[in-house]
Amino acid sequence: MSQIQTGLLVLLLTFIGVVGYNVYINETTPIERSYSEFIELVEQNKIKSIHLKGGEVTAEDVLSHSFSTYIPDVTLVMPLFKEKNIEITAESATENWGGFMRSMLPVLLILGGYLIFSRNQQGPKADFGKGKGKSFHPKKKIDISFDDVAGISEARLELSEVVDSLTNPEKFSVLGGYIPKGILLQGPPGTGKTLLAKAIAGEASVPFYSIGGSDFVEMFVGVGASRVRELFTEAKKNAPCIIFIDEIDAIGGKRSGGNASGSNDEREQTLNALLVEMDGFDSDETVIIIAATNRPDILDPALLRPGRFDRQVTIALPDVKGRRKILEVHARKIVLSHCTDLSVIARAIPGFSGAEIANLVNEAALMAARKNKTAVDSSDFEDAKDKISLGLERKNLVIKEKDRRITAYHEAGHAITAKLLPETDPVHKITIIPRGQALGLTQQVPLDDRYTYSRDYLINRIKILMGGRVAEEIVFDHQTTGASNDILSATDIASRFVCEFGMSEAIGPIAYSQEQEGFLGSTSASKAYSEKTAEHIDQEIKNLIERCYSETFDLLTVNNKFLHKLAEALLVNETVDGEEFEIVHQCYLNDKKTEENIRNKQKEG
Repeated sequence: MSQIQTGLLVLLLTFIGVVGYNVYINETTPIERSYSEFIELVEQNKIKSIHLKGGEVTAEDVLSHSFSTYIPDVTLVMPLFKEKNIEITAESATENWGGFMRSMLPVLLILGGYLIFSRNQQGPKADFGKGKGKSFHPKKKIDISFDDVAGISEARLELSEVVDSLTNPEKFSVLGGYIPKGILLQGPPGTGKTLLAKAIAGEASVPFYSIGGSDFVEMFVGVGASRVRELFTEAKKNAPCIIFIDEIDAIGGKRSGGNASGSNDEREQTLNALLVEMDGFDSDETVIIIAATNRPDILDPALLRPGRFDRQVTIALPDVKGRRKILEVHARKIVLSHCTDLSVIARAIPGFSGAEIANLVNEAALMAARKNKTAVDSSDFEDAKDKISLGLERKNLVIKEKDRRITAYHEAGHAITAKLLPETDPVHKITIIPRGQALGLTQQVPLDDRYTYSRDYLINRIKILMGGRVAEEIVFDHQTTGASNDILSATDIASRFVCEFGMSEAIGPIAYSQEQEGFLGSTSASKAYSEKTAEHIDQEIKNLIERCYSETFDLLTVNNKFLHKLAEALLVNETVDGEEFEIVHQCYLNDKKTEENIRNKQKEG
């Protein structure tokens, strides 16, 4: 709860307390009557009892109604009370502290609310140097080792020296070397940076301080810097140890260099404190700082220089061998069918990170459990992959038969173009079952991981994307919005083909866009060319897409019967896998060969 909200709550409660107190006083305080009315009631025998307190009288009539009055001289009316047999009680006429306190209670409530509100405002400053709970309490034992980290063998080899330096520092100091003070783990989300840092601490059996970069940043300037100093003081007491700062970009971003204020000033002061502490290690203090980020491009240069973060280790997405090893690690936790080939699954999930693979294995196990299976097999992994990548099947979606046929021919156009063109990825699956926002899908899976792309591959990729729209025009002679995402992707490839890759013959090997892409996919581009060049680039992109479209149209027109045969198979089965697609293709080739033989015989006859 914020300070303003807390203050408003205190004031509201104070107001309710004052109002409630006044209501209580009004309900419990007897009404007042004049002295003459009181004497008249006494003479009429309507008073049952009275209570004397100095000159104040509280009387109760025969109807049990109470009221109060004031008697100037009690001794003058005492014979009348005795004559009427009125019950009399009395107490000493001391100073009325109770009434005074009752009158002061509203003031005390308001004063107390003000003090609580003021203390709450000063709370963060009062705890100025206090850390955030568990963040500054090291974990003495980490149950994670390098055996639990797979798919990043190069990073493991690089970081194994850190374990040696923590367990046997003399091995490196004998030759005059020193262990790195800081190690920056950078890479896409989900690649295992945090897991790797814990594995280092687990292998070395040293205390492990884990804290997030955002834990240092507060509203008040100076709090984060104080927490940094406290953290490093505690770490030095428990050396050798590891300090792990996750998402260090929260405090380690580039400094503005201007007059900052507010939270930005707090972040920069926290960064300055971190820089000073990382420079302040003695040679005999074995404290290693490991930080993780997926945005290294925004970190301050002073943080990345040698002497602070001596090593920058990039944790990349795993290759096919790495994905298989990660699958093996997570498959230990589930009941896996003996006929399941993890190598095939690893090839089918290019671009998956370690976290996504862990999620895939878990989803596959859940899929098998829903089907009451005794073990998880390849079909469960396939269903889990489709669910993660494309969303749940929308089998209950009502689609008109005409739209269903358009989708079938659209997906058949993609698949046939991919099959007939060289340097393309094999077709893995074709389906017209709606998933997520898509009404159909043609999925291609590369045989090997690709790190570079040839000119022909990119051009053919544009043709494959155009295949759906071309098939619609050939068969139905009209266009639909189903190709919108295909056109968007094709335009993006064509733009990079011309401006970034320098593969256009008309434009030449010149980069017309200056982009810096981080692990999160964000790009920053600056225009560095004239309007005339921009028009030339736009025309070349348009020509490239139109040329690919025309060639795809010719290709599918020649193989029109293949298009109809595959579309009909999709309309019947809804899903055609890679093997079934090959059978349809072979049937088409056989029919084509039979027709050629018939034509040849007719010519001979």
